Amino acid sequence: MPDNMIQLAVLDMAGTTVADGGLVQRAFEAAATAAGMDTEGPRREHARQYVLDTMGQSKIAVFRALLGDEDRAQAANRAFEDAYDALIGEVDISPIPGAAEAISSLRDAGVRVALTTGFSRSTQDRLLDALGWREIADLTLAPSDAGRGRPYPDMVLTALLRLRVDAVDRVAVLGDTTSDIATGRAAGARIVAGVLTGAHDEPRLRAAGATHVLPSVVEFAELIRAERA
Repeated sequence: MPDNMIQLAVLDMAGTTVADGGLVQRAFEAAATAAGMDTEGPRREHARQYVLDTMGQSKIAVFRALLGDEDRAQAANRAFEDAYDALIGEVDISPIPGAAEAISSLRDAGVRVALTTGFSRSTQDRLLDALGWREIADLTLAPSDAGRGRPYPDMVLTALLRLRVDAVDRVAVLGDTTSDIATGRAAGARIVAGVLTGAHDEPRLRAAGATHVLPSVVEFAELIRAERA
């Protein structure tokens, strides 16, 4: 068994372990309108594309980049969270098939698991409650718990510190966006895997520096467990 076997798996939520039915895009539309952005036209189309390109990043950072004004960005972020929270009650939020079992299998094998998000803590908690996932992981983190959201390494490194992992080369990161790959690379994780159940496709994930691109979190868990066999 290698000395640097994986001790911690840091998993994204929406698109990676959770299927949210496109709620991010729907909530963004509500937030952009609330912020006074034109409902159609080049500016709105640019904003829609930017949201897709930056999937996984802290939502307040996305609105700051789009609006260039802190008050408007904060108002848009509040509107986004309100819309997302309301939509959770209307849409069937469900785990990616096999995700709950994959997480349990990792923990049973002695791997600590942290769930991370680009949402606020309150929105993440609402999502965890909708799934019945309050106890599924060793730790859950939102950007406000760590300092900065993706693509910065803060959430991965905070998980490492809080869960007393020995070194960054004992960490594996999984996500469906280039932002997830960037945060894992910045943190120095040994495995930084992309998954094909969410926002970005294999060429984009590989171009961002993914060490692996996998069909789902199920195969990721198999990869980590095989190392410990």
